[in-house]
Parts: sequence; C-alpha cells; structure tokens
Amino acid sequence: MKTLLSSLLGLLILSQPAWACTNLLVGKNASATGSTIISYNADSHVLYGELYYTPAADHPAGAMRKVFEWDTQKYLGEIPQPAHTYRVVGNMNEWQVTIGESTWGGNHKYRDTTAIIDYGSLIYITLERAKTAREAISIMTDLVAQYGYYSEGETFSIGDPDEVWVMDLIGKGTGNKGAVWVAVRIPDDCISGHANQARIHTFPLKDKKNCIYSKELIPFARQEGLFAGKDEEFDFAKAFGEKDYMAYRGCDGRVWAFYNRFASGMERYFPWVDMQPDAEILPLYVKPDRKLTHRDIQTAMGDHFENTPWDMTKDVGGGPFHSPYRWRPLTWKVDSVEYLHERAIATQQTGFTFVAEMRGWLPREVGGKIWFGCDDAASAFYAPVYVNILESPLCFRPGNGSLTEFSWTSAFWMSNWVAQQAYARYDAMIKDINKVKNALADRWDAEQDSIDARACELLKNSTADACSFLNAYTAREANGATEAYKELGIYLLVKYLDGNVKKEKDGKFLTSPEGVCAYPDQPAYSDDFYRAIVNQRGNELRMKQ
Repeated sequence: MKTLLSSLLGLLILSQPAWACTNLLVGKNASATGSTIISYNADSHVLYGELYYTPAADHPAGAMRKVFEWDTQKYLGEIPQPAHTYRVVGNMNEWQVTIGESTWGGNHKYRDTTAIIDYGSLIYITLERAKTAREAISIMTDLVAQYGYYSEGETFSIGDPDEVWVMDLIGKGTGNKGAVWVAVRIPDDCISGHANQARIHTFPLKDKKNCIYSKELIPFARQEGLFAGKDEEFDFAKAFGEKDYMAYRGCDGRVWAFYNRFASGMERYFPWVDMQPDAEILPLYVKPDRKLTHRDIQTAMGDHFENTPWDMTKDVGGGPFHSPYRWRPLTWKVDSVEYLHERAIATQQTGFTFVAEMRGWLPREVGGKIWFGCDDAASAFYAPVYVNILESPLCFRPGNGSLTEFSWTSAFWMSNWVAQQAYARYDAMIKDINKVKNALADRWDAEQDSIDARACELLKNSTADACSFLNAYTAREANGATEAYKELGIYLLVKYLDGNVKKEKDGKFLTSPEGVCAYPDQPAYSDDFYRAIVNQRGNELRMKQ
C-alpha cells in the first residue's frame, strides 16, 4: 500500500505546473543601510520549506557532481567539480552572492529534454562556484552552453554586496544545446522585481558595463520568426515571454504592487498590468520615494494588493472575515465566461521565503545575512540567518518533517499551524499573529548591531570562533521563534474555538473565581457579508412578524 501511495504521489508531483515565485530587488543606494537586497517567495504546492546547507569543500581531480532536477529530484547527469566549492546557505554563499528565480515558461519547444542543467541546479551549482554577481552570470551561462538547459523560460535575480542584476533566459530546444539570455544591472538607486513573466524588454546593446547578452540572442529570435525589426528595437519579453492576461495581471501585477508601495506615479502603469491596448510598458526598475529597509521588503513580500483597485480583502471572495486568499484554480468559468482570482505576492502555498541582505561594509564572514522563513510570507516570521553558520538550525533542517510528515519542531509546520487557522477568521487572527511576528522582528533588529559587533570582534582572533558564535545565535533565534509559533497556534485555537472569541486581560483568558471560562464574545459577520446573504436568499431567511 505504501509503495502504491508513493507512486501516486510521484505522478502528482510530476504533473504539477511550473512553480510560481516572486523576487524583489533593491540596489545598495536604494536601501536604508547601503546593503543590496534580494527577496524570494518560493511558491509551490509540493515544495517543503527548509534551509539548504552545503559546506565548503575541496575536490580531487576527476571528481564529479551529480545533478538532480530541483522540481522532481529526477537524475539528469553529472558534471566535473572544480578544485574548491564554497559554503552555501539557502540561496546565498559565503561571498554574499545571492540568486533567486521565477519561472515563466514561454514556448515549450525551447526546453531541451536531453540537457543536464535545470534552473534549480543552475542556481545552487553557481553559488558553489561564484565570488561575484558578474562571475555568477558568466558561470550560469557557460554551464547551460556546455551542458544544455533542461527547464523552460526563467528570470533570475543575481546579486552581491555591490550589484544586483536581473537575467531573462530561455533554452533553444532539444538538439540545439544552450540558451539565449540577457542580463541587466539594476541601478544602485532603484528597485526591481519579477514574478513569473519575462521582465526585460528593450535593452542597451552597447552598454557592456550594465548589460550583458548572448551573441546569438537576436539572430536566434530572427531565425525563429519572433523578431524582424532593427537590433535596437529587440524586445526580449515580447519575443519569448508569455502573452496571456494572467501574465500581465497575475505576474507583472505583483511587480506593479511592489512599485506602487514605494514609488509615486505608478498609476501610469496600471493600464499595462490590466493588458489595455497601447499601454506604457512596466519598467524593469523604478526609483523609490525613500530608501527601503529589510522590514519594508518583508512587508512587501506579504502583499495582497492592499489599498489598490485589486485589494483582495475587499470583494465577496474574501468571505465574511475579509480573507485575501483564494484557493486554486486561479481561473474559472460561470456560464461559459472565464474569470480569475487575483494572484498576489503573498500566497498560501509558499514553501520558503527569504529577504537576503548583502552588507559590503562588514567582513564577508559577518556581512551575509538571510532573513528566512517558511510558508505564507504574510504571516511567517523571518529569522536572522548568518551565511557563515555551520549547519541549518533544527527548525529549518532538511529531513525535519516533510509535506506528508508533520513535525512540531519544524518552522514550516509551525508557520502552517498558525496560518491555516488564520485563513478561517483572517481579519481578527492576523492581528494576533502580527503581534508575535513583529515582536520577534523588533527584538532581532534591536540586537543586530551588537551581534554583528561581537562577531567582528571574535573574527579578529579566530574565524572559527566567529562562525560558531553566529551559528549558535542563528540556531537559538530560529528554533526559539518556531517554539513561539507553536505557542501562538495553541493560543489561536483556544481563543477562537467554535467561532467564539474568548475574553482576555493582561495576556490571560478570563475565568470566574471558580475557574469557569468567561462567556465569550460572539462577533457578528460584516455588513457586506450579511447584505450578500440577503441578496441571494433574503426572501427565504426574512423573519416573519
């Protein structure tokens, strides 16, 4: 029976559509501290949230590295190892190089089914080998040129303490090894983002400092009948990207929501994300009105189009408690007319989420920091993870639970334990969640300078001592936050049991002198929900006099 069940689960995994993810980027002069920032929601209905860890290693001549497709763990082949590989924690390495991604697919004929390198392996192999963002771009494109590109169209965020880049890449199809691609550096005073749609339109062909692209890109597009104009008119996203309404509204719409939070005048691009004719293209980057912090980006990763025309808490789909969540499928039909649910940055099926800070003013042993969490970015905690730790904390460690194995010490399961309850009574419960989430974040922010300073002091005498200190701190805080979310889940269950809301004072539920629970509050549904009921069944439910 177990074998049959495992086989069926394997078939379900293989049948899943491409993962849907969101990346936000901040240049060093657009951040409040001078760090570069890359954030990533790794969204998938079959991805278990955990923090990958690969120690630095030396490899003998002739050593090979096996390559497995990240989505399915299918074996693709093997490639030679370099003499030395770097420590990788999550999606950042010991040199503070960070890489994120979002899949957009494009024409499936450009996927090379005989290739060895998929998009996930491309990320983690590159992180093992690159010291800078530019070197990462070179390594990534060399790898797919040599071994082929197994995946579909992809956009990558690539950054180090000095630069952040966006790269669009797509293969050339089976029998035509390699990929075509373009990478653009985001100006230091700007922000950018991508979300399952090719993001680079026209680009400066002669600006080699800030734009790199494959020599065969435009000729290949011409050969495939995707472009026929002058070279300087070439538009990568138009040639290779998706062109349906969800690509605009559900994908570029997420980037627009990020821009709209922090930059004035973004209403000019609303027609673009609504796929209106002759609309002005959503730019690859914009300059924010103020400098952003990692907390700003954490908040943006939890966005549901709040305070926009597409605010997911405002329509009837949010139910009586104004939930900003819609279960799949995203598109549906009524009377042969197709409709959609909004696809926001925050979504219930996130596996893991991070906000990476690359801090160039600190020694690299201390500067690299990932604010890491699991599950829904709107409710998850973002624990401080230093990139030169010695192992993943227990709560994030691969093997501590799975999508089919519950664990009370897993951050993924405790974050789900909390979020899953909130979906039923969102507008009330999210306030309780944010109290705990923000208290943790406030404390971590308050102690960051002292932790950095202590690590730098230890580093003067011993790298090992500094790494051990940061490892202990990371483990204590991540595991402690996971325990706090376990207690938060219990609190939510008790407080909101059976649709009631227990009375509280000074952090304790009220009881009578004899120990009997105080009679709970029974808050009514919202007026808009009552009105919806009346509109549908008012004649049947009306009280008779």
